[in-house]
Amino acid sequence: MKLLEERILKDGKIFPGNVLKVDSFLNHLIDVDLLNKMGEEIYRLFKDCGVTKILTIEASGIAIAILTAQFFNCSVLFAKKSKTSNLSADVYITSVKSYTHNATYRVQVAKSYLKKEDKVLIIDDFLANGEAMRGLIDLIEQAGATLVGCVAAVEKGFQKGGDDLRAKGVRVESLAIVDSMEDGKIVFRKQ
Repeated sequence: MKLLEERILKDGKIFPGNVLKVDSFLNHLIDVDLLNKMGEEIYRLFKDCGVTKILTIEASGIAIAILTAQFFNCSVLFAKKSKTSNLSADVYITSVKSYTHNATYRVQVAKSYLKKEDKVLIIDDFLANGEAMRGLIDLIEQAGATLVGCVAAVEKGFQKGGDDLRAKGVRVESLAIVDSMEDGKIVFRKQ
């Protein structure tokens, strides 16, 4: 998505450890107009797939998921990274290692919100090693629901996550794929 790539080039910042910081428009301070256009593009890609639910993980994927859900006219379910007093004890649970935070989380969703009849689209802000998406896929499988596909706003194409998921037959669509971030320069994959 050219618009997203241009914004990354303009406002994205590269940090040590192959960290691409886009928090000034994507996942901390949120450019609603940009995310709305991203939602439209995601809808274009998956509009014929019968999506009934969008699944993401807290917290950075929530805004993109919500703005996308308006086009599908469906609900958004986000996997929680911690047990809260208002979450049912009847949950699906999986472990997810965060590349950004270098921590492992036990993420969970209430069984009453993820049903076997659901056709689920996963959305997240980044795809690097694919841990979050694999964890969300595990939750979908535990529920017996159908995975429609996975969407990343930004995929780090030089890391293995997207390629591994595609090799397993998962439909992965990324709005921007960064092939390299060397010498302070971001290079996108031609799509």
